[in-house]
Amino acid sequence: MMDYAGRVAQADTYPKLLRLNASEHGAEIALREKDFGLWREISWADYQERVRNFALGMRELGVKRGDVIGETVVLGAGRDQLAAMICIRFSIISKWAEKKRISFTTYTDLASRPEVYALLRKEVEAVNATLPPAQRIGKFLLLYKELDADDGELTRTRKVRRSVINEKYADIIAGIYGGAPEIAVDTMIQFQDGTTQRIRTRLTVVDLARDVVAMEAAE
Repeated sequence: MMDYAGRVAQADTYPKLLRLNASEHGAEIALREKDFGLWREISWADYQERVRNFALGMRELGVKRGDVIGETVVLGAGRDQLAAMICIRFSIISKWAEKKRISFTTYTDLASRPEVYALLRKEVEAVNATLPPAQRIGKFLLLYKELDADDGELTRTRKVRRSVINEKYADIIAGIYGGAPEIAVDTMIQFQDGTTQRIRTRLTVVDLARDVVAMEAAE
């Protein structure tokens, strides 16, 4: 019979490794996260259940394996419409861009390309088509970086820390709801190795709700 080390070696993807750990060490602590100032312990079994529920929820929304949308922050508390700040799935879109011969240098550069915006717009519109009007995304933009647990933007289980997002991206959120067609960004980001990089770019705000009204008026 193969020992645990051998089974780990055969778990060639993160989902397989998670499933193995949940079956072998279900009650043991997988990680700890801070939620509302309190540290909470999450077992391997709980972690697997969270991932399973998340995957089922994404499937219900029509999101499939290989999709181009990464972490997404849906905004709208106390607002008249929902908006979204979307991270592109760089590993997939970069390959797509190479096949389309779309030149780019960095994540930020790729996320700003009109072709990528057009691709993501189709994805958002497809999801909107399955939702009632009050739950549809009215505006969206593509963030200049991926959300990162090391930056405090996500928990270790990939949950969005809204308090951090609301503070860190306050100017961007204000720009979205202030009607700006573009939002200027000039900021510094720090990588895991301690190096920093200055990001200067402009984020395009896609107003889907306005475009729908314009189309209806034209008809």
